[in-house]
Amino acid sequence: MSRFLDMVDDPSHVKKLTLDQLVKLAEDIRSELITTLAKTGGHLGPNLGVVELTLALHTVFSTPKDKFVWDVSHQTYVHKLLTGRKARFDSIRTTAGLSGFALRSESEHDCYGAAHAGTALSAALGMAAARDQLKSDENVVAIFGDAALTNGISFEALNNISHTTKRFIGILNDNEWSIAKNVGAISTYLNRLITHPRYNQLQKDFEKWMRRIPKGELALRLRHKAEEALKSAVTEVALEQVGETAGSDGRGGWGSSLIFEEMGLKYLGPIDGHNLPLMISVLEYAKNCDQPVVIHAVTKKGKGYEAAMQHPEKLHGTGPYDVKTGVAAGGKKAGTPPAWQDVFGQAMVRICQRDNSVVGITAAMPTGTGLNALEQALPDRYYDVGIAEEHAVLFACGMATMGFHPVCAIYSTFLQRAYDCIVHDAALQELPVIFCMDRAGLSPQDGPTHHGLFDIAYLRSVPNIIAMAPTDEDELVDMMYTATRQKLPTFIRYPRGPAEGVPVKDEPELLEIGKAEVMSNFSNQGGARIALFGLGNLLKMAQQTAERLKSEGFDVAVINPRFTKPIDAACTSFFGQAADLVVTFEDHVVTSGYGSGVLELFSEMKISTPVVRIGWPDQFIEHASSVDDLRNKYGLTVENVLTQVRARVADQTVVKVNKSVVG
Repeated sequence: MSRFLDMVDDPSHVKKLTLDQLVKLAEDIRSELITTLAKTGGHLGPNLGVVELTLALHTVFSTPKDKFVWDVSHQTYVHKLLTGRKARFDSIRTTAGLSGFALRSESEHDCYGAAHAGTALSAALGMAAARDQLKSDENVVAIFGDAALTNGISFEALNNISHTTKRFIGILNDNEWSIAKNVGAISTYLNRLITHPRYNQLQKDFEKWMRRIPKGELALRLRHKAEEALKSAVTEVALEQVGETAGSDGRGGWGSSLIFEEMGLKYLGPIDGHNLPLMISVLEYAKNCDQPVVIHAVTKKGKGYEAAMQHPEKLHGTGPYDVKTGVAAGGKKAGTPPAWQDVFGQAMVRICQRDNSVVGITAAMPTGTGLNALEQALPDRYYDVGIAEEHAVLFACGMATMGFHPVCAIYSTFLQRAYDCIVHDAALQELPVIFCMDRAGLSPQDGPTHHGLFDIAYLRSVPNIIAMAPTDEDELVDMMYTATRQKLPTFIRYPRGPAEGVPVKDEPELLEIGKAEVMSNFSNQGGARIALFGLGNLLKMAQQTAERLKSEGFDVAVINPRFTKPIDAACTSFFGQAADLVVTFEDHVVTSGYGSGVLELFSEMKISTPVVRIGWPDQFIEHASSVDDLRNKYGLTVENVLTQVRARVADQTVVKVNKSVVG
């Protein structure tokens, strides 16, 4: 049986389909998502939830002329299927395959690339302003989730839209979920709207109007009938929320005009985001509206796949899974070490049980960071602030002034968003906030927006901080315990994925700040002396390199630096003076990274020993199927290190011989 999806090779083809055909196309798309992602993994739930919404967008608008700006953009798989990427869809999130996010270099239909929440409204408004300056006529549509409204950037944009342009469409895709259950007043407010008894009646009214009103009259009638009914229901909800009587202006609580209308935006909704004819009609109305519009579309994450609807947190972003059950394919292999975030999570529970000054803070990532363990064990010591990293850091700073040691568990890539708060509030005031930075290094399938490759660089220049990187799970716990005994902001970076399988001591060790660990010293036997500094999870590569070098007759020392700030000057300079060559290993860009810190130290101390820096190049690293694929491509391998060491030692030998001849 042929599929309607097979007939769509370009978004213009969507416009040629009847409503019944569009409904069948939606079924084909859901089937394609479920079966393909079962093999590749990916963001299943969010994409199942936007099938009708995306079809309605492509029915009413025409990309690439019209612009769709997707917040986070992990929900663009349907858009990719409709914009000429169907044949490559089975390559999504794999090496050399399609990105799991919107990507400008991938298609002309992707007008903006992003993978962090809260960016869509501002970027889309910039496009709309540019359009107005150019006096062109394209439409700009921002699709943003309810979780994005916990992000301050979104409100900064909302505050400016009506003052900037008269033509702007925002679609609030309200599925009640981010990666975890949404938190905060905004989420509660939206939930009250869509669960109010009036909501179902309003849906019925919309459908009646759809059937009865000629298409040419729809816009006018929607403006009057729909908005009045909606405002009535909203006022009722608002009054219930605050228990107040409406004032003389007819407003109560949040106001009958909603947050959006108070900001000068016409609000339409809530409407059923899976009602395709309704979505098309409302978009047609918005397209011709004479003021900025926000459409509140209520969708169901995982729509059409029972497993995804029952477990939205597990099938939000997933690896391969069994189509029948939704259970991850293969599961965790016996003997696989626990994930770094789970080690962190369990350690947090133990530390909090022993120390009442420690609390955990997450920015909407309880499971991803491992803090869900604390939430379950000690819920009164756990805070989820939503997708609001700046707020998370400032919130932690406030608690720190009151004698607490708050632990902010935030991915390295997301902590970048709070850099000003780190500098201005935590470091400047010397507040003992602890930052546990998960996903430091690569997040291979997600790609450059999620790689944590810049944190050492962006922290090295900040005074009054301590920064560490554990080599294994036992050292991670030691560093967490050590951090709770400090009076300065402390940062701990560790990677995604399984830890090293090292048992954790019953009692953690208090580490000496800035003190490296010498794993093995020079034997003073053999050939050239090579000092290998293996930071964090790359200590293993340094040790593997050491074994190979020893087998070739080199005299090798291996050092675990532990600290990127402060660097152990005594240890580093000792080996710098004693060695013929120093090699630094870091899961980070080499530019301004740990190796750069070693070079700076050598320069200050007038140590001339050459340094080979092993790390990621000065560029954004693409997505791939695995970490190994990217390490092989960019030379983070033992074989490449050996090649570089042999060449540098040979160069040094030549230099020494030439100097001897000249002398």
